Amino acid sequence: MKASERFLQYVLLDTTSCEENPHCPSTPNQLTFANRLVEALHTLGVEDARVDENGYVYGSLPANCETDAPALGFISHMDTSPDASGAGVKPHIVKNYDGGDIVLNEKEHIVMSPARYPTLRDYVGQDLIVTDGTTLLGADDKAGIAEIMTLVEEIQRDKLPHGKLCFGFTPDEEIGRGADLFDVSGFGAQYAYTVDGGKLGELEYENFNAASATVTVHGLNIHPGDAKNKMKNALLIGIQFQNMLPAAEIPACTEGYEGFQHLNRMSGDEEKTVLHYIIRDHDRQKFEAKKDRFLRIAAFLNAEYGEGTVEVELTDSYYNMKEKIEPYYFLIENAKQAMRKASVEPRIQPIRGGTDGARLSYMGLPCPNLSTGGHNAHGRFEYIPVQSMDAMVHVLRLLACPQAEE
Repeated sequence: MKASERFLQYVLLDTTSCEENPHCPSTPNQLTFANRLVEALHTLGVEDARVDENGYVYGSLPANCETDAPALGFISHMDTSPDASGAGVKPHIVKNYDGGDIVLNEKEHIVMSPARYPTLRDYVGQDLIVTDGTTLLGADDKAGIAEIMTLVEEIQRDKLPHGKLCFGFTPDEEIGRGADLFDVSGFGAQYAYTVDGGKLGELEYENFNAASATVTVHGLNIHPGDAKNKMKNALLIGIQFQNMLPAAEIPACTEGYEGFQHLNRMSGDEEKTVLHYIIRDHDRQKFEAKKDRFLRIAAFLNAEYGEGTVEVELTDSYYNMKEKIEPYYFLIENAKQAMRKASVEPRIQPIRGGTDGARLSYMGLPCPNLSTGGHNAHGRFEYIPVQSMDAMVHVLRLLACPQAEE
C-alpha cells in the first residue's frame, strides 16, 4: 500500500487534541488510532508493537544483518491541531494539477489559489491531496505516520538488510505534551528522527525556545453611572498590557530566526480578564528577555493600578535542540545524503515551532526533524503532494537500510 493510500484512511478519524483535558491522551480517538496502528504493525510483522496506558505506540524490528550501526528510531504524532476542525475530513486528490485555482468546495465557494499560496506552482503536473475547505487535512502529522508505516511494509516485503529499527507514535504533540510520557529507554533507539516537517526536503535541527504566558488582570466593577474614580476595568488594563508589547514582534510580522509573542486567547469582563500568550525565540538570550518584558510590564501596571492588579504566570515548554544535536551532526549529514540519493534537495532551516524531537533531544534521544511533504498545516487550505510522500518514503528507506544501497 502506498503512503498516500494509508494517509487517506488515517485522516478520516478525528484525532484533534484538547488542551483543556489534562489526561493523556487528551481525546479518546487518539487511543483508537493508536490501537489501529498497533494492529497494523503486528500485521506487518512488528511482533513487539504495543500501546501503553498513555496512548504511546512503540515497536521495533531487530537487526537482520551483521552491522555495528546504532539503533535508529522514527517518530511521528497521532493528534492534529485544535487550531482548525479535524472532524469530518473529506479528502480528495487533484490529479495532474494544472497550476490554476483549485475549487475545494463548490457549494461553499471555497477556492485555493496559487495567488495566495504560491507554493502550489511548484507542483504543476503532480497529484495533490486536499480537503473540502471546511477542515484541516491532517498531514501534520498523519502523513509522517503513513510514511513510516509504508517504510515498515517495504522493509518487510523486500527483505531489506538493516540494523535495529524503532518506531514510535505519540499523542498530544500539538498541545505541547507529546514527549511528556515518552519512554526513551523502552523505545530502544540511540538516535531518532521525527517525521513531522513541511515541504519536501526540509531538514531541521534548530527550533524555537518556547514558553506560555498567562496574564491575569484583577479589576473592580461598579455601575458605570457611578464609576468615576472607582471602577478599575480589567478589560482595558488587559488591552493596555497588550499595547505595551512591541507591535511588530507578532507572527504576522516575523520570519526565519525572528521571535515573537502571540496573543492567542483573551476572555473576561471588567472584574477579571485573562490573556493567554505563547512566547518564541531561537536565541535563548532573546527568549529570556521576552519573558522578562512580561514581568516588567506587569510591574509597571501594578505601580499604576495597585499591587496585585496584574499577575503573570510563565511556563517554559521546550528549548532549542541545536545544542543537543550538534555533537551528533552525522545525523544531519546522513539525512542530507539520503535525500540527495532520493533526488530530493535538502533544505536546512530553523523550525518556527517545535516538535517532539526538541523535547526528546533534551531527554537523551538526539532527534532532528524530517519533512513529510505537507503545506499549510493547521488550516483549511492544507495540502500534500502524493509524489512528495513517495519521495519521503524513499528517504526513510535509505536512512533505515543503508546496507541495501551498498
